Amino acid sequence: MPRRVRPHHWIAPAVTAVAVLAVWTWVAASDWIQPAYLAPSPSEVWDAFVRANTYHPVGGGVDRVVRGEENYFLWEHLVVSLRRIAIGLALAIVVGVPLGLLMGTVASVRRVAGPYLDFLRSIPPLAYMGFLVAWFGIYDTSKIWLLFLAAFPPIALATINGVRGVREDQVNAVLALGASRRQAVTSVVLPATLPDIVSGIRVAVGFAWTTVVAAELVNGLPGIGGLAYLSGTQNKIALSVACILVIGLTAIALDLIIRLIERTLVPWRGKA
Repeated sequence: MPRRVRPHHWIAPAVTAVAVLAVWTWVAASDWIQPAYLAPSPSEVWDAFVRANTYHPVGGGVDRVVRGEENYFLWEHLVVSLRRIAIGLALAIVVGVPLGLLMGTVASVRRVAGPYLDFLRSIPPLAYMGFLVAWFGIYDTSKIWLLFLAAFPPIALATINGVRGVREDQVNAVLALGASRRQAVTSVVLPATLPDIVSGIRVAVGFAWTTVVAAELVNGLPGIGGLAYLSGTQNKIALSVACILVIGLTAIALDLIIRLIERTLVPWRGKA
């Protein structure tokens, strides 16, 4: 049965969050630090968050009402970024898992493709952005490719490591019983590798999520990363902090979802 999360496990994080907010509010209200060097107060960040999710007047004596920020609500920016990440991650899984299984089971493929995989793993994703824009333009295709390149190496490497951890006697046993090589991979190697694959996907989601701001530097609106970057350049610091908090909280939520999926798909992990 899945392990239940006890209520008292959330007490320490909740108390820490309240303490951080209290100190943040107190420092922002004091005169110890000049406002130019201090991040906005929690109330200002909350106001920017609410403003980004509602219809509101432009201000400055103008009566025109606008929709959220950059004509999109904040949650719509978030959804667009999540969609880009989902497509890039799905492509990384479709390519990375089969390639990892192939490299893990066929030594010649591993020798040929291994250096290229290590090469991709060692390069920061932002380094690709220039020629991806030149090749695929400034729209979603270049962003999805960048997210794919961020998510693909950890998935492939995790799959390879999982295959290497499979006991040879298990594979030889099913081969001796008449199974084909393909059946051995699908019935023995893949299930045994599944915990490592899920761990690789978890790492890949983290890489892709931290890359979303870089992916949305060029024509990234709508998009939560693009909004965070643009609001910072426009000196809308409260909105930029609100975007950063949304990005961080969404990352925590995604990690929790993947951990729940892991407990469902591989409940035996950590119990053997």
